Amino acid sequence: MSDTQEHPASKLSTVDKLRLLLDITKTISRSLDLDEVLNLVMDTLGSLIPYDAAGIYLIEFGAEDKSPYIFKSKVIRGYQISFDLIEPRLKLGEGFLGTVAQTGKAIISHDVSKDERYFPARELTRSELVAPIVSNDHVIGVFDLESDRLDAYSEDDLEVMQLLTSQVAIIIEKVRLHDEVVEKKRIQAQLEIARSVQLELLPENDPVVPSFDISAYVFPTEEVSGDYYDWVKVFDDQIGIVVADAVGKGIPAALLMSFLRACLRSCVQIGYAPHIAFSKVSSLLRDSIEDNQFITAIYGLLDSTNKTFVFSNAGHNPPLLIKADGEYRFVEYGDMPLGMFDDTHYHQHFIRFEPGQVMVIYTDGITEAANPNGEEYGNDRFAKRVLDCIDMPAKKMIDHIRKGVADFTERKFLDDDGTLFIVKAE
Repeated sequence: MSDTQEHPASKLSTVDKLRLLLDITKTISRSLDLDEVLNLVMDTLGSLIPYDAAGIYLIEFGAEDKSPYIFKSKVIRGYQISFDLIEPRLKLGEGFLGTVAQTGKAIISHDVSKDERYFPARELTRSELVAPIVSNDHVIGVFDLESDRLDAYSEDDLEVMQLLTSQVAIIIEKVRLHDEVVEKKRIQAQLEIARSVQLELLPENDPVVPSFDISAYVFPTEEVSGDYYDWVKVFDDQIGIVVADAVGKGIPAALLMSFLRACLRSCVQIGYAPHIAFSKVSSLLRDSIEDNQFITAIYGLLDSTNKTFVFSNAGHNPPLLIKADGEYRFVEYGDMPLGMFDDTHYHQHFIRFEPGQVMVIYTDGITEAANPNGEEYGNDRFAKRVLDCIDMPAKKMIDHIRKGVADFTERKFLDDDGTLFIVKAE
């Protein structure tokens, strides 16, 4: 627009502008599409405040430095498109955009050529109005208007602009909250599917082994579990037992458990001893997972004829062993977790069961469960709880132990997944 031509908005009274602003607000409040909302704002803004170029920019975190230095242009008008304009690489405090984003205060520049803060994005620009978009006391973006005329913007224009940006901020947060709800529902649906698949991986029944009473259970958190247990019949008098815990929780941990199950079951079919099986599995995991992922596990063979348990421990919690007279100890033998290092070797350990002796394999979700004061359940409290119910059947023991942990934490769900695998010699 030329310097001599008068913009229609300049003829509007304050009441007219407020009425138009109300109409804009009503229009944009009907939509939950952020791009549509911002385009509507820009398309109707010209009836309120004259501009030759304009842009709405939202602050986003940079992928590399994690700093909020990138201004994502959502809607622009009147510019020649270039990479620097679409994604201006201004740091907080640089240019009009960076200054307003940092201070939260609007800028009216009557002559940009005399303002050292100005970042030249457009040759014809002579004056500029930049206002922050503020939500919950935080600047989430900036609204930029540019004119080819000097001294194009006034304090009245700024007031109208600030009223508009406050409504835009509300709409942006409304859209974001809606998107979060939609995303949460999508993730929840995925978690439910993952939970269903994971439960299918667990044994349907407890193993029936001569001279032993055996039961196992996973106490889930509110997310998909990273814990896993399994048993596999090797011979009529021998089963393989595994209890494992993947680092973290949720879908990534559950996927690791699926991988472990497939690998160990293959090792059982081949006939690998526990320490050889763990070496094979660890190498496969090391080639397939990231450096910060690993699995702790115990895998062993329970022989009902000889009443022995030969096992390897890959960085897992030590099994609890309790004699019939109440004497107990934690079997503190173990090697590195699965998938943590290359060429890891594992050792085998041996337990011979006496009549009435109990072995409990568990995960740290049990012993590290904390009460409201931050105190952990701990090994000693855990062992004493097992002793309290040692004369019960294995399945009843699990219920008793679970209730003890729940009473201690005062919570229905654990902070981390918890698994119990109880083996009682008769």
